[in-house]
Amino acid sequence: MKILIMGLSGSGKTFLSKLLQKELSCAWYNADNLREMANDWDFSNEGRKRQSFRMRALADFEKENGRLVICDFICPTQEAREIFDADYCIWMDTIKESNYKDTDKIFEKPNKFDLKISSWDQYSPSQVASLIRDV
Repeated sequence: MKILIMGLSGSGKTFLSKLLQKELSCAWYNADNLREMANDWDFSNEGRKRQSFRMRALADFEKENGRLVICDFICPTQEAREIFDADYCIWMDTIKESNYKDTDKIFEKPNKFDLKISSWDQYSPSQVASLIRDV
């Protein structure tokens, strides 16, 4: 199963991913780490699409080998989310603006998600893990 944890920069995607990775004993890919490995810091529309394809390729590899995988990245547009094609989507809606105004301007609130987290006291990581396991 491919799990996408998406939201604005600073919303807690990586923090939650790190906790869930331990709860679920699964693979985890972080967008900043992948951009660093690829030496690709292009945040144009094309660069963002390329990042979605990159994240998808790694997630698909894990899924095809029977593993659960978490990918955390902003995934700011509907097109980027369609490219990634998550089986389960968590929207971290904990902040209304980030330090990156260019990203905030293009960020499209998702119309489709499985879980929306609006505040940190809404769910514990073990509750989120249980929701994922129940799918």
